[in-house]
Amino acid sequence: MKIDRRQFASAAAAAAFCANRFAHAKDHASVKIDRVELFPVRYPLTGYFKFFTGPHGSSGRAAVLIKITADDGTVGWGESIPIAKWSYETLETATIVLRDYYTPALVGRDPTDIDGALAAMDLEVAPGFSTGMPITRSGVDLALYDLTGKLRNQSLAQMLGRAPGGPITLSWTVNVQQLANVDRVMEEGRRRGFRNFNIKVAPDPKFDLQLARRVRENAPEGFLWADANGGYDPATALDAAPKLADAGVDVLEAPLKPNQMSGYRALTKQAALPILMDEGVISPTDLREFYKAGMLNGVAMKPSRCGGLRSCSQQIELCLQHGLMWLGSGLTDPDISLAATLALYGAYGLSKPAALNGPQFLTDSVLAVPLRIEKDQAHVPTGPGLGIEVDEPKVLDLMKRSGLQPA
Repeated sequence: MKIDRRQFASAAAAAAFCANRFAHAKDHASVKIDRVELFPVRYPLTGYFKFFTGPHGSSGRAAVLIKITADDGTVGWGESIPIAKWSYETLETATIVLRDYYTPALVGRDPTDIDGALAAMDLEVAPGFSTGMPITRSGVDLALYDLTGKLRNQSLAQMLGRAPGGPITLSWTVNVQQLANVDRVMEEGRRRGFRNFNIKVAPDPKFDLQLARRVRENAPEGFLWADANGGYDPATALDAAPKLADAGVDVLEAPLKPNQMSGYRALTKQAALPILMDEGVISPTDLREFYKAGMLNGVAMKPSRCGGLRSCSQQIELCLQHGLMWLGSGLTDPDISLAATLALYGAYGLSKPAALNGPQFLTDSVLAVPLRIEKDQAHVPTGPGLGIEVDEPKVLDLMKRSGLQPA
């Protein structure tokens, strides 16, 4: 059989591509994790947010920065961001588990075998109903993706086989204790270029309805997202959902605690609003089972909550497969976690405004070049790994100002 010049060129290009991939794989086949370093910090806060109150929360947004160094010198950074008022994971427990349980399981492993690393961590801290210590392990997941991307010279989107996407439209959080403060909080958001708003509701439905009406009046065209953080009981939620819909709310997130399964089924069947779960959906298995049980219309995603990028990307795929709504949210993510989250949401083409309020409430950064946020548009980092460069002297300075020591 004769081969013309074009076919020959195509075959040669394909062969070269395969050879390059083989050479690349060979280059990194022997790379192992050499060490894991931990830097507990507290990012300074501004404004009122109910999860950052009390003696622990008001002292700053807790985080453990994770630096994983391979034996060829390549470095990946991640960030675990526990919130004691939101979950059972705290700065102290996250630090201990990372240092005494996960680090010994990681050292000596191939950093690009992310599934293998996550399985090894499961052997150290066993899952309960779902993934064990998901907020803590999310920081390891992020660091492994960052390290793998740098080894392969690929962005997160490329590692997922997708386009980078973005920018991501952000939503402004209206979390007030008095209705008199609504206009001021919203005006601050509008002054910074925000057009969409999310509100914190529960446990008082009367206050919540007034809050929703006020926000909708001030932003008639915006996307209005109500998040109860599991604060209603089933009877209250069933009564409140139609009223919140009449007040202009577009979606209701986490109306109940996640173990109130019959209540979630009743709310989904009522269909007054799309019902999104958040707390309680940690792994793809959780999402699959809750969907089969008729408990939700979608999920408010948070890589920092569900064990990291691997778990979150699989959950987004499940939503796309089953026609479920997925919204982008976070845990008031500081810069490293925020960069990873933006990259993930950009890769999957998030279209609704994301409730990523780190830029609203946090006032410090450890990045050499800050994330690019213009008005309510957050640009997706596109460099290798998470697309960011961490300035280690800034990390050490923030840790010192936090009154903390390396773990």
